[in-house]
Amino acid sequence: MTGNLTITNALVFDGTSPDLVEGTIEVRGGRIATIGGASSGETVVDAGGRVVMPGLIDAHFHAYGITLNGFFNDHAPLSYVALVGATRVRAALRRGFTTVRDVAGGDKGFAMALDKHVIEGPRYLYTGPALSQTGGHGDPRSDEMELDFCGGHSNQIVDGVADLRRVVRDRFRTGAHAIKIMASGGVISPVDPLEIPQYSADEIQAVADEAARRGSYVAAHAYSAEAVQHAVANGVRSIEHGNLMDAEAARAMADTGSTLVPTLIAYDAMRRRGAELGLPETAQQKNKEVFASGQRAIELARGAGVKIAYGSDLLGGLEEEQLNGLRLQAEILGTLETLTSVTSVGAGLIRRPDLGIIAEDAVADLLILDGNPLDDIDALVDADRPRTVIQAGRVVHDSLGSRSTQ
Repeated sequence: MTGNLTITNALVFDGTSPDLVEGTIEVRGGRIATIGGASSGETVVDAGGRVVMPGLIDAHFHAYGITLNGFFNDHAPLSYVALVGATRVRAALRRGFTTVRDVAGGDKGFAMALDKHVIEGPRYLYTGPALSQTGGHGDPRSDEMELDFCGGHSNQIVDGVADLRRVVRDRFRTGAHAIKIMASGGVISPVDPLEIPQYSADEIQAVADEAARRGSYVAAHAYSAEAVQHAVANGVRSIEHGNLMDAEAARAMADTGSTLVPTLIAYDAMRRRGAELGLPETAQQKNKEVFASGQRAIELARGAGVKIAYGSDLLGGLEEEQLNGLRLQAEILGTLETLTSVTSVGAGLIRRPDLGIIAEDAVADLLILDGNPLDDIDALVDADRPRTVIQAGRVVHDSLGSRSTQ
C-alpha cells in the first residue's frame, strides 16, 4: 500500500548533508518523484516551514523482547508474544521509526501481518531467533539447571558446521533478512563471561558463507575486542554493541568494511531502571561494565573510520526510551553524524539505498518535526514533541495537524 501526496513548505534534511533545502516534495506511488517543484494540487501535507527528514531506522530492535526475562520471552505463548510485539512496533512507528531490523526474533507470520496492514508498524526486517552455541549468550540456562533447551522465539542453540548450514538455509527459506549469531557473552545470559569469543572460526565462516551466497550478511552480538576481531575475520559485517573493543578491533572493522551498531540506550536504561523491572543482580553487574565502556568504543570506531548505525536493543518496558539513545550518541558523534547514523548509514547497513535519504526515486518514508534537529536534537528525541510520520507516501501518524487536501 503506497500513496501519492505533495509536501509543501518543507525545509529538507536529506539524510546526508547539513545544508537544508527549501522546497516541495512530490510523492508518486510511495516514492519521491521530485524535490523543489511546485505543488501538483493533489493531497497536500503543509510542512509549514518545518524540517522534513528521512524516516528513522532502528538497526537493533526486538519486537519479541517483551520483558527483561529472556527465558519468558523465549517460551511464553507465541500468540501472546506477537500481540505484545504488535504494540511495540506500532509505538516505534509513531516515534518516527519507519524501518526496524529485528536481530533476535520475528518470523514470517509477524512480517506478513505488517506487510498486509493487519497490524500497524515500520518496515520490518527480521533474522528469526539468534543462533547461539551451547552455553552461549542465547542459552538461558544457569549452571544449576538440568534442562533441555533447543531454542525459543528469540534464541536457538545450534552447534557445529553442518547443523548451522541447515538452519541458516531454512532461515532464508522462510524470509529472513539476515542471520544473527551470538559471538560473545552478554549482559542477561547467566553463565558466559562477557569477553570470551563464541562459535569457532569454522562455524562462523559457514554461516557467513551461506548468507553471502544468498546476497545477505551476518550480524554478530560481540562485546570484547577479541570477539569483534574473531567475528569480522570470519565474515561478519555487522557488529552489535562492541562496547569492549579496542583500537585494533576498530581497525579490523574498518578494514573489512564492517558496520558498528551501538546500543547505548539499552545500558543506560537498564542502569537507571533495571532493578525496578526485575533485572537479576548478575546482569546488573555486567551492565555496569559495558555501559562504562560503550561511549569509548564509539569514539574508537569513529577514529578508525568505521561506519556507525543506530540501535536501541530495548526490552520490556524500556522500549519507551527508543529515541533517547540518539541523544547519547550525539554526545559522542555530534548531531549531524547521529542523524545520518539513524538514516542513511542504517540504510547502507541493511542494503537498502532507497531508504534513509530524501532523493528522487527514494522510498517516501518521511518525518516532519516541529523544530530543527540539527540545532536542537530534542525536536527529534523528545517523544512528546509533535511530528508527522509518512510511510511509503501515506500519512500514518500526524500529531502536528499538518495534513490537508487541496
